[in-house]
Amino acid sequence: MRDKRLVAASFSRAAARYDQVAGLQRRIADQLANWLPQGSLDCALDLGSGTGYANRWLSERSSQLLNIDLAEGMLAYARTRGSKGLFIAGDAESLPLRAQSVDFICSSLALRWSEQPATLICELSRVVRPGGRLLISTLGPSTLYELRDSWAAVDQQQHVNHFVSPSEWLDVPVSLDLVRHHQETQIEYYAEVSQLLRELRTLGAHNVNPERRRGLGGQAELKSMMQHYQGYRTERGIPASYEVHYLELLRR
Repeated sequence: MRDKRLVAASFSRAAARYDQVAGLQRRIADQLANWLPQGSLDCALDLGSGTGYANRWLSERSSQLLNIDLAEGMLAYARTRGSKGLFIAGDAESLPLRAQSVDFICSSLALRWSEQPATLICELSRVVRPGGRLLISTLGPSTLYELRDSWAAVDQQQHVNHFVSPSEWLDVPVSLDLVRHHQETQIEYYAEVSQLLRELRTLGAHNVNPERRRGLGGQAELKSMMQHYQGYRTERGIPASYEVHYLELLRR
């Protein structure tokens, strides 16, 4: 299992620079915002609130907004940016909330860090009131497959984070019904592989798996990986693919 302290520390360090390179993350959040239910919300939870990008449109619609993030550095940064609501450091797999205490959860690209599907979905089901809704965006297992395959051509170390398929959440028998599910592939392009690696580090999304190789590996291995990645180059540049899922769930 990942050490969540490493995940929290990585994103805390990235907070001040995160928005500079988070174009894809903002586009995905905007797409999720299009699924917002009509009318006002009583108590809403922004789970994995990060730098507070969704705060504006969530705070406008909710009487009470809870911002929960594993990374305290992200919460502190969001406060300096004028985000509204209550700020709580917490883990999605062990939420510091009473049962049936919120009527809406929005979570964009945060639940991808969970490796315990049953624990996660049970917690979400526990804190949402009957009739409440959840809007979630997450990444699937084929995300960054070009980078993963290029490293696999060099060694057997785990250099790229593994992401759980949302189908594993939906297989857990809880009181949540799937209302909508949309899957798409988003591709980002870079002039060079090194540009992608720098962006991942800036986002705080670099490899935090327990089997990760310390550092970037030797220069020879890194050069070999980059050479292999060149095989994916297109007219638009070096591609990095993201398997994106959007889900709307209803609490029975």
